[in-house]
Amino acid sequence: MRLIERYLFRQLLGPTLLATLALVALALLARSLSEFDVLIEQRQSAAVFFKIIGLALPQLLSIILPIALFVATLVALNRLHTEQEIVVCFAGGMSRWRVISPAMRLAVVATVISLGMSLWAAPWSARAIRETFFDMKSDLASTLVRPGEFTEPGPGLTVYAQTIDRDQIIHNLFIHQEKPNGGAVTYTAREGVIAERKGLPVLILRKGSNQEFSSSGVLQYLSWDEYTFDLSSMFQTDELLHYKIGDRYPHELFFPDLTQDWEQQNREKLLSEGHWRLASPLYNLAMMAMALAAVIGGSFSRMGYAKRIAAVGAAAVVVQVLGFGIKAACDNDVWLNPLQYAVPLAALWWGLSQIFRQRVSRYIAIGHPAGLTPLGVQ
Repeated sequence: MRLIERYLFRQLLGPTLLATLALVALALLARSLSEFDVLIEQRQSAAVFFKIIGLALPQLLSIILPIALFVATLVALNRLHTEQEIVVCFAGGMSRWRVISPAMRLAVVATVISLGMSLWAAPWSARAIRETFFDMKSDLASTLVRPGEFTEPGPGLTVYAQTIDRDQIIHNLFIHQEKPNGGAVTYTAREGVIAERKGLPVLILRKGSNQEFSSSGVLQYLSWDEYTFDLSSMFQTDELLHYKIGDRYPHELFFPDLTQDWEQQNREKLLSEGHWRLASPLYNLAMMAMALAAVIGGSFSRMGYAKRIAAVGAAAVVVQVLGFGIKAACDNDVWLNPLQYAVPLAALWWGLSQIFRQRVSRYIAIGHPAGLTPLGVQ
């Protein structure tokens, strides 16, 4: 890039980075609020909470980048145009393409980043989030006990605990277990902790007692300093981790394993998601072209471009909503998938056609203090 093109690139890059950071921070804040029950309800550590929020970043970036490009380009180009720096570029003999080429280069960089996020980073992070939630679901400490509540973590099992401290020690524990033969046993303990012995989960109860009614109705009472309560039979599960459509890599979307019933039933949705992964990065180019058209695509005005920017902004919203709508429609009809590419490419074509539909007007220096004054700008 030449000197003036590098200058224009820097003027666009700064606002784009700021807009991206601002939108990412807002999106992460919204995500953190929606996942706050990880800390409250499921009593996971702060490290797990921030891991989930951080892993959501690739998915958010692929959505945020086109919006950030559009907003940042409008702000930067509107300032450059109203301060007549774009006018000076045209007056110096620069073609329209040379003026917009820094912006299009920036859009291409954003498209490549978005494509990488969409094809590899986003499914990887989605899988990591899915695995984290699966591990949380299998967490005995959060499943077995909720402080101050009676819970039924298993059939015939009722558990109550007063508090759980930061060291995961359960205080004032009550357990009532019904046995298959019709008897029942009640355990009370001053404290307890979940541990593993020989690879199996157990609940170690300390300073407590148990009362058991036999099938004949005889009460048996026993006190102890430590008792090991076996949990393995209650938390055995055949549930397997299943990756959803958004967690799949491109080769799994375009070439599903049709020997599996689930993939046969969802083949159209898998193809729709695969085409969306390839088509969605094109919105970076489309949004950049529309933003350029809003400022450079019309005649010069000293009064600003508020109406034109508002109209193009509304059109950009329609394009984004239409893209999401077509993607949803493609879930049920594979023949509509070409429309996923047609929407951003049509927006890109419209934006470039608005920019290049008029030739650059001539500029004449008339000794204005600011330098060159445009005459007859079309």
